[in-house]
Amino acid sequence: MVQSVLNSLTLGYRPLWSRARRLAGVQLFVHEEPGRNADMPHLLRTLAEMWNNQAPPLLLSPQSRQVLCNLLEHAPQGSPWIEVNGSWLRQDEGIFELVEQAKARGLTLVWSGALNQLPDADAAQGFVSSLLRLPPEGAQGVRNEPDFSDMPSFKAAAVSLAAQPLNLLDGQMYEGLQNLELARLCLDSHDAGAVAGWPVVDTVRAFRLQQPQPARDSVRRLMQAIDGEQSIDQLEHLLGEDPVLAYRFMLYTNSAALGLRRGVDSLRRGLVMMGLGTLQRWLSDQLPHACTHADLVPLRTQMVVRARLAEELIEAGVSLELQREMYLCCLFSQLDLLLHEPLATLLRRMPLSERIFDAVINNTGPYAEVLQMSAALASTDAATIRRLREQGQWEAEELNRMLLRVLSDLKLGMPEKLA
Repeated sequence: MVQSVLNSLTLGYRPLWSRARRLAGVQLFVHEEPGRNADMPHLLRTLAEMWNNQAPPLLLSPQSRQVLCNLLEHAPQGSPWIEVNGSWLRQDEGIFELVEQAKARGLTLVWSGALNQLPDADAAQGFVSSLLRLPPEGAQGVRNEPDFSDMPSFKAAAVSLAAQPLNLLDGQMYEGLQNLELARLCLDSHDAGAVAGWPVVDTVRAFRLQQPQPARDSVRRLMQAIDGEQSIDQLEHLLGEDPVLAYRFMLYTNSAALGLRRGVDSLRRGLVMMGLGTLQRWLSDQLPHACTHADLVPLRTQMVVRARLAEELIEAGVSLELQREMYLCCLFSQLDLLLHEPLATLLRRMPLSERIFDAVINNTGPYAEVLQMSAALASTDAATIRRLREQGQWEAEELNRMLLRVLSDLKLGMPEKLA
């Protein structure tokens, strides 16, 4: 029996965000297991089988020279994009030769490295784009003021940052940005192909004085699904794609205003007990004040992706009800970032399972390791992924296949045109 290549790898991921602040693709970090020599052609065949035309574009990011060389040597035309570490390219003439051969075969290659260490003209010809890293002082940018676009402080911050001599290049990709205004500058003023990762901490700071609201397009999609008589499964799926909307829904279903006789501890139970007419009226009340800030979309989306991973990570064979509980646990585990209140306070307002509270607040109980793993997979930290994998008794192949399945199911999209 041929052993799967997924047993020889540790995989992680990072979302790539477009100018519309929607998913533009996924960066897949590829680490070989210690002492293994992974079969890269097998990996590429596996990805080809799992990816379809609707799946997000994939950027493979080898985390060792050996993996990079194997990919460059064996990848056929039509393979995912491949990141080439600029420092390895400078230090190893053999990699430069493999880049030339890969380019001749029609591979799509992305140079990665520091903005102030760009390749020379000859080396740059082998690449369709660059994944650029700014110097530490540049990546920090400027401290954001509250995000009121008509305030002088907001405009002053933008002017101050734009005036810095960063020499940003148009049309490239950028990573490691820790400042929201800098991400805006790359995407909006320099037409960046994508931003890898999102400056979460600075985004939270920028919107800390805004009244938290669910996203307007989330509210509209759910209303349209009700009008279209979609299934309860689809309604639950759409409701769970917005953490703020899901949280408000749980508060409302457990409020005196609705007058239900028993506590509601899941989105599905709330949908069944509320009824579609009441739900539609409640959504209509949310719509006028709903959020249209695109800069919050990556933060919300990252929370949803982590929740999907957590739902899949829970032990195979458990009931659908426990899987839904695990999804809600992970979805609500970062609510403080959006609602600006302590997590314990937010969670205690709902009759949730103690398993959720223990995992999120105390880092204990059966869900704690799942939460940790869903967070670790969104990184290059192979050591932590391996440690948690051993603790949780996940097989490498099982874990990697699950990750690829979730990532391949992610949807690209543009903001809806809202009335």
